[in-house]
Amino acid sequence: MISTNDVRPGMALQLDDGLFTIVEYQHVKPGKGKAFVRMKLKNVETGQVLDRTFRADEDVPQAIIDRSDYQYLYRDDLGYHFMNLADFGQIAVGPDEVGEASQYMVEGSTVTLATHEGTPIGVELPPSVELEITYAEPAVKGDTRTGASKTVTTETGYELQVPLFIEQGDRIKVDTRTGEYQTRA
Repeated sequence: MISTNDVRPGMALQLDDGLFTIVEYQHVKPGKGKAFVRMKLKNVETGQVLDRTFRADEDVPQAIIDRSDYQYLYRDDLGYHFMNLADFGQIAVGPDEVGEASQYMVEGSTVTLATHEGTPIGVELPPSVELEITYAEPAVKGDTRTGASKTVTTETGYELQVPLFIEQGDRIKVDTRTGEYQTRA
């Protein structure tokens, strides 16, 4: 248990409704009445965001989330397979837990796997990754005053907009938070 005065954004709470992470936290002391804590919580399993209000100094159950570095190995019918870099144990994670991170994972890449009581709950990526372009339309010469761009496909199947000078076979850096092109690698 942890006091609501000690919680911070990013912490995890095990409430009756499930496992939640704190997105926002605000301690309110009205002029009349007792202080309270207003939190914006995100459900880890469903992604639903909701607002909850707690009394100040109320105890809430804290959930411990372990984060370890894993190497992404391959994907098959069971899901995505990862190897723990500390003890070389392997684990299969379902597509629901991996989510949109699969668009940026290349075999052999290192990711951080978040687990709660031994159960994988999510994959955390580095801020940017390098991906190879497998398909790019030829650039069309003409009016490029407006910063023209074209759609390309990466080795993971992810499609994004890039400048016209990017060609098939090039390696590019992609921001994993926004999904946008950063630079040529």
